Amino acid sequence: MTRVCVYAGSNAGARPEYTTAAEKLATVLVERGIGIVYGGGNVGLMGVLADTALAAGGEVIGVMPQSLVAREIGHRGLTELRIVASMHERKATMADLSDAFVALPGGVGTLEELVEVLTWSQLGLHAKPCALLDTSGYYAPLVAFFDHAVGEGFLRPQHREMLLVGDDPASLVDRFATWQAPAVHKWIDLDDT
Repeated sequence: MTRVCVYAGSNAGARPEYTTAAEKLATVLVERGIGIVYGGGNVGLMGVLADTALAAGGEVIGVMPQSLVAREIGHRGLTELRIVASMHERKATMADLSDAFVALPGGVGTLEELVEVLTWSQLGLHAKPCALLDTSGYYAPLVAFFDHAVGEGFLRPQHREMLLVGDDPASLVDRFATWQAPAVHKWIDLDDT
């Protein structure tokens, strides 16, 4: 594993545990020689993640659309800051550069980015692990929703299992090494109609 894409909030959140989780994840990745790809900001959990990894000598690649450089306050001290034309290009570039994906606490943008790469995995467009770092139960309601979707027949159990969930950065990264992509399943079985 060369690089992990980390989705994170542009705010620090209400709990100091969120900042601690970003610092721990950055430290674990750098200690293992794994680079970080992220949204390129220098504020909130994004900034904490990048600053911690850079201070430890890690590689940090940021990817940000030109329209957000000033708004999200693009980090100018990165190993590399790639300026792209659109959000679509941002997400595709981040995915192409990464071998796995993990979401720290964040808002709608963080959630949207993770769900998109999880969907790509479900569709067989990539075979890379996707994970939630569930700090202080932040993502517990989302995990419960996915479990509910399985129970209601909208999400197959094997697709739900594609999303790794943990509260410890080191053990979550360990699970990346043993993760196996499931076989892609047919969406419609004509025998079921």
